[in-house]
Amino acid sequence: MSISSNDTNFAARDAAVAINTYTTVLRRPKVPHETFANYWRDVHGPLCSRIPGLGWYVQNHFNREQDAHLWPEIDGVSPFENYVLDGGVEIGFETAADQEEFNDACSILFADEQNMFAATVAYALPKGSTTLIDRSADPVPNGDDGLDRIHVHLGSRTGDAFAFATLMTNLAEKISSDPAAMKVRLHLADVYDNAKPAPPAPGVDHTVPDERRHIAVLELAFASPLARRQFYGGDLFQSTLSDQKAQISHATAFAVSGIYTYVRDKQLTTAGLRGSRQAQLIETLGAANQVSDDVRTLLHKGEL
Repeated sequence: MSISSNDTNFAARDAAVAINTYTTVLRRPKVPHETFANYWRDVHGPLCSRIPGLGWYVQNHFNREQDAHLWPEIDGVSPFENYVLDGGVEIGFETAADQEEFNDACSILFADEQNMFAATVAYALPKGSTTLIDRSADPVPNGDDGLDRIHVHLGSRTGDAFAFATLMTNLAEKISSDPAAMKVRLHLADVYDNAKPAPPAPGVDHTVPDERRHIAVLELAFASPLARRQFYGGDLFQSTLSDQKAQISHATAFAVSGIYTYVRDKQLTTAGLRGSRQAQLIETLGAANQVSDDVRTLLHKGEL
């Protein structure tokens, strides 16, 4: 775990992601989880990383087996029905022109989704996402960094976009004000339109029920599950419950088993260039030659 101190906040480094998407992913039912995870990390990941225009690409893998009170039960707020996921993906851009360049070339990427995904849904974040606090010193995590990370998906009760955004922003700000919070990142997505399925990947389901058309995602990290549970029981979080009941109809949380960064600031990470597990091997063995400029150029461009 790479934590600098409770007084250090690295949130500003995410400001370059001006336009973002958050995509939920569900693996094909008969693809074993290990096969799915390895393919997503080491085959699909490097392919996506090379699409022109891309400025930011992060895979968050979810653990279906971890259910340690990830989010409190709140009266009147129900879990989304039949909502099981294997991950959440951020694909972001510095400019609209970059996004257009990516969109023009992305068919080569989306043709690959049918190999491992049963369903993917890309929620648009045309104004980007907001990182309120991030105490992890590593800008390009590649695996389980030891933090207790969760993604909480929350559905709007009223359909009032302004009221829902206000509630979610206030909630994120309150959580980030507590010393227990190691990371708070808010994804306030546009309402999803089933008539315009996204991403346009053939052979993959892209539809959602009405209760999942208007959602927000809270990306949270704590030092441990104990710290998380103690935070939920504290006065600060408890003071938010009445507002949550008024604006939130559904809530489902997912435990993050690993976070994998392939592109940051339009630059390939070692995982983006080589694959996630290969990058971990290079890190473990201290293979400095494998990250030198000449090796990176050879592998990226096929020439020295």
